Amino acid sequence: MSDIKQNAVNKTTIPEQEVVLSLYKSADKIYARSVSGMFNNWRWVMVWATQLFFYGVPWLQWDGRQAMLFDLDAKRFYIFGLIFHPQDLIYLSFLLIVSALSLFLFTAIAGRLWCGYTCPQTVYTEIYMWMENKIEGDRIARMRLDDSKWNLNKLTRKSLKQFAWIAFGLWTGVTFVGYFSSIRELVPNIVNWQLGGWETFWICFYGFATYGNAGYMREQVCKYMCPYARFQSAMFDDDTMIVTYDEARGEPRGARSKKAGENANGLGSCIDCSICVQVCPTGIDIRKGLQYECIGCGACIDACDDVMDKMGYAKGLIKYSTQNGITNRWSRQQMLQRLLRPRVIIYTTILLALTIGMVVSLYFKPDFRLDVLRDRAVMSRYTDEGMIENVYNLKLENDTEAVHDYALKVTGLEGLAVHFADENSQDFKGLRPFETRNVVIELELPDGVTRAGSHKIFFEMTDLQTSEAVKEKSVFIVPSN
Repeated sequence: MSDIKQNAVNKTTIPEQEVVLSLYKSADKIYARSVSGMFNNWRWVMVWATQLFFYGVPWLQWDGRQAMLFDLDAKRFYIFGLIFHPQDLIYLSFLLIVSALSLFLFTAIAGRLWCGYTCPQTVYTEIYMWMENKIEGDRIARMRLDDSKWNLNKLTRKSLKQFAWIAFGLWTGVTFVGYFSSIRELVPNIVNWQLGGWETFWICFYGFATYGNAGYMREQVCKYMCPYARFQSAMFDDDTMIVTYDEARGEPRGARSKKAGENANGLGSCIDCSICVQVCPTGIDIRKGLQYECIGCGACIDACDDVMDKMGYAKGLIKYSTQNGITNRWSRQQMLQRLLRPRVIIYTTILLALTIGMVVSLYFKPDFRLDVLRDRAVMSRYTDEGMIENVYNLKLENDTEAVHDYALKVTGLEGLAVHFADENSQDFKGLRPFETRNVVIELELPDGVTRAGSHKIFFEMTDLQTSEAVKEKSVFIVPSN
């Protein structure tokens, strides 16, 4: 009884201690180690290919204009020899669908190839890390520099890195805006301080986004902001090629001397050097299995193969493989045979059909447009000469960069006569580049030639320079007596 009283006293006299649980732990900075090898070389090939295209194309000329320009003011989009207008939005839809299917196809075959090699976040992070490595040194040197006290050396290196990062980000912003505002006019305007407000905003915004994402956020974008990492598993199956650690061969891992041999003391091939972790741009340990943070860049493969070479072991402890391949100890040939599985065939078939359809459609895309609208005020009427008359408004648009002449022909009914509603009206000759001309046309038909009702007719417009023709359907209405 006395113990119970004493416990009651203790509960009343000893205050409870507050426990603070942190729901967020700031991530440690990742110091990615430099690596060389086949996959690193492929990453740099893609860096050069994508960036030469991005930074170089705005400076290319095509028929006296910028080769690729999305002119929002004029509502025209130039892509080399092709010219698109807002009404051509269907081609953008096709392009987005083809891009999505390509992403699904390549992911089903070999995992996150887009993330590892061509994603802008990966490409620009690689560039910013290269600048950081050149200015501050390798991984150990950067860690020591960050841990050291501020001095002239640290201030100089940090300032130089910031200058390089900011300059590269701003030039990226200038190039981005150069796709929407002629870059050969944009750059002189920057030099002369004559830049517009919106251009200034987008240069700074895009430059800051590049600087922040590639310089600081890096793997945080891939791990927390990018939705692709979250739904990638829906496109994976057991025959998808992914970066894989051969656990059966590598475990149990352990350090040993080179002279000890690969399987000394019952150990596996992994010497537990952790270099695969040090080179990973997202800081994961691939030996723990597939993780959503893995972007499939193959840096750990290059690093592990280099270690295996130095130890005198066979390469491939970490490699591109499939879950079935690892489980069943398949050869590479056996794994490649599983590429032609149903989902891959379906993706490929749909992708080829859409791509061929889009290419054919672009090839036959006319260089001018014709719209035919009936006069809504009067369905049909009789003229003083006893002819049946229907009125149409024809809208012709020249989508080329040259002056063109066009000829009109109406077919479908015998005896149709074509007249311009306004005798002083312009015909379809001499349309200037991108000019749109509206012309009111009167079609006349002798009374009694055909039965009353609606009759199908065709307006055929022909480009006299190229002989290209566009045909639009309409109707001619014959009233009942």
